[in-house]
Amino acid sequence: MKTYAIQGLPNDKIKEFFKSHWGTPEMVISSGVYDCSTLDGFAVVNEEDNIIGLITYIIKNNECEIISLDSIEEGKGIGTSLVREVESLAFNQECKLVKLITTNDNLLALKFYQKRGFIISQVINNAVEKARKLKLEIPLISNDGIPIRDEIEMKKLLK
Repeated sequence: MKTYAIQGLPNDKIKEFFKSHWGTPEMVISSGVYDCSTLDGFAVVNEEDNIIGLITYIIKNNECEIISLDSIEEGKGIGTSLVREVESLAFNQECKLVKLITTNDNLLALKFYQKRGFIISQVINNAVEKARKLKLEIPLISNDGIPIRDEIEMKKLLK
């Protein structure tokens, strides 16, 4: 496995990864609407040159925001290594913190990020309802049967 800046990978490969895992490279959250295939990020690629993990981020006002994180092989440290790459880059760019937004139903993300030092900093009630107006593909109910309603912002201060 190797980690690359996604700008070094073919854009069609990145777009295909997002389409197969998210349905579209478009991410709609309260901080904005993003085409994840055009953002900065890192990817982990296996021996067959397939993307097995990918993270995207933006940097604004000395804050780094993770926009997407996806690992197709869970429990192997891929997501952790990608988050560390972004944290290291953010620190070197003199960012004060790394933040992200997830949804209330994403229990795996809530667990994952808290284990890595992120704290819940804000709950944005009914934010997903607004996002659905822009991205109709967002389901009403998660695979676990949890209504998808709220966004949860998480932050980690960098030292």
